[in-house]
Amino acid sequence: MGPQTRFITSEICQVGGPGQTDQSDAAIYLVHFADSAVLIDAGSGRAGERVLMNIEAAGVQPEQVEALLLTHCHYDHSGGAAEFRRRFGWQVAIHELEAAWLEAGDSQVSAACWYGDHLTPCPVDRRLAGGDRILLAGRPLEVVHIPGHSPGSIAFVVDSDDRRVVFAQDVHGPIHAALRSSVRDYRASLRKLLALEADILCEGHYGIFVGKAKVASFIERFIDG
Repeated sequence: MGPQTRFITSEICQVGGPGQTDQSDAAIYLVHFADSAVLIDAGSGRAGERVLMNIEAAGVQPEQVEALLLTHCHYDHSGGAAEFRRRFGWQVAIHELEAAWLEAGDSQVSAACWYGDHLTPCPVDRRLAGGDRILLAGRPLEVVHIPGHSPGSIAFVVDSDDRRVVFAQDVHGPIHAALRSSVRDYRASLRKLLALEADILCEGHYGIFVGKAKVASFIERFIDG
């Protein structure tokens, strides 16, 4: 199978996930502004070479990637982080509430044990909080704290091709005690996501939703579920 890259805007594409890399990977997104790029989530780490092949197929070399932005510490999103950081020096950023679990390689809270695996410990270069801005080629990615699925779940918001794009990986949940989930926080965070009025929602497992109505309809499915 050759490279599998899906463009969402002229500057954003999906480079990982089931059917592209490995079935254990949540969606992996690449944001490329000018000569700089960031990767949003890292997958499980089981298909790192395929991720790299897809990045290159999108016209980006690994050395152009400045940072690896993690939406949360769960294995299907963060398992590949340590190896990418070791090989390429990508700066790893995650919400401050989940940094310790990633650095310790906590296989319980990260749910790596659900996959019959362990989470490779990964140093954290930047601890994020809601309201932070990450600059890429002078353009901001906004950090929105959306706790619930996990305490430090975050979304990233960026404008591309005159559309507001929101990366919010586990909008659907699940809610589970082992993940330190909170139903109350989760529902409040869904309402916060609705208020962003995204033109495009890039989710972790359900795909990409284009158009404000489709984005809102998807989020609303889970508010009272």
